[in-house]
Amino acid sequence: MNKIVSLAILVAGLIVLYFGWQEKQSVASEVTEAFTGQPTDNAMWFLIIGAILVVVGIGGVFLGKK
Repeated sequence: MNKIVSLAILVAGLIVLYFGWQEKQSVASEVTEAFTGQPTDNAMWFLIIGAILVVVGIGGVFLGKK
């Protein structure tokens, strides 16, 4: 995998993680978490997808072709 593409995936993953964190801290998510014990589905999906993108990006940067 090209290192530039890997860096782009890593940056995209960090951005998605940021939005997931913001969503988790939102009022709607806090209210939902107070009643159900879990954050909203949107927050969880953002966090999961962001984490996957970060792992793939880091793997491509460090293990990709030179």
